[in-house]
Amino acid sequence: MATVNRLEDLKAWQKARLLSSAIHQMTRDKTFQDDYDLKRQIRRSGGSVMDNIAEGFGRGSRGEFVQFLGIARGSLIEVKSQLYRSIDNQYITQQLFDALYGQSDEVARIIDSLLTYLNNSDNKGRRYSKGSPDDQ
Repeated sequence: MATVNRLEDLKAWQKARLLSSAIHQMTRDKTFQDDYDLKRQIRRSGGSVMDNIAEGFGRGSRGEFVQFLGIARGSLIEVKSQLYRSIDNQYITQQLFDALYGQSDEVARIIDSLLTYLNNSDNKGRRYSKGSPDDQ
């Protein structure tokens, strides 16, 4: 796997961003108008996936990145649960549920691949490389 120096180059973050955007689009529908709690929670969970990927990446250490990817994975499972609540309450169609659930699965596979790579890597992260700003 090539070294990634910018958050925007991380495929996991890119796909999580698309999922977050799709969730926001979904919750703009009038069917969510009366269920402010679900609307707010699914938006927060969707945003949390991309935000935790970003925070972990920004920490500069493999260990912390792994930790934050785990948190992102948990938020992703929360999104899936909230998608079930959305369809159970008839706020979304089966077709939309399937599409967003599929996007969630794709993000999960990418995060899992990244976790596997990081857990098998000897690289400790930018924080520990020679000449890093943290060494000064």
